[in-house]
Amino acid sequence: MTAFPLSFDAPPFMSWEFNEDAAFLALCDAYKESGEPSAMEFLAHGEGAFHFQELTQNAAGEGLDLSDSSDLEEFQQEVIEALEEMCS
Repeated sequence: MTAFPLSFDAPPFMSWEFNEDAAFLALCDAYKESGEPSAMEFLAHGEGAFHFQELTQNAAGEGLDLSDSSDLEEFQQEVIEALEEMCS
């Protein structure tokens, strides 16, 4: 089993369970229905990009600052891993 956090930790020690967010759940459902084998490709196009943008907006509402590209990249990687693990 792959061990990866299902929450995103950002300074100052804030934790947000993104896998429980409605936008993530919609993203997961859309990924399952798409038949796309790659979560990364799914996030890069159409419906996947829309749901990921909504998820990042929800993250901002939870106080996470994803304006730094490395933080956004880390968050995106966690979402990709969660999609592949939980939604395939």
